[in-house]
Amino acid sequence: MGVIDNLEKMLTSGRDSALLRYSLGIEYHKKGDLETSAMHLSSAVEQDADYSAAWKAYGKVLAEAGRDGEAEQTWLTGIDVAERNGDIQAAKEMKVFLKRLHKPK
Repeated sequence: MGVIDNLEKMLTSGRDSALLRYSLGIEYHKKGDLETSAMHLSSAVEQDADYSAAWKAYGKVLAEAGRDGEAEQTWLTGIDVAERNGDIQAAKEMKVFLKRLHKPK
């Protein structure tokens, strides 16, 4: 049984949490399933709006899926959250991602 199967089993057993959703989002992203990844990461930030790493990953998945406007809003929110929480590294990374998003393709 794979990592995703184990995480999905935890979810269906009622052990839903922001960390579980973040973990599922990361694992689905590794598989290239951007839509399922985005769904789980969206749930992670809904459950814990202060989860800097989830905001960062969510924006990354949205950008890879070609959803640039949503990615930009996600990172802007994530930067605000990260700076409020003193998570300077995550804020810096999201600012870099935003700059890359605005570069001509």
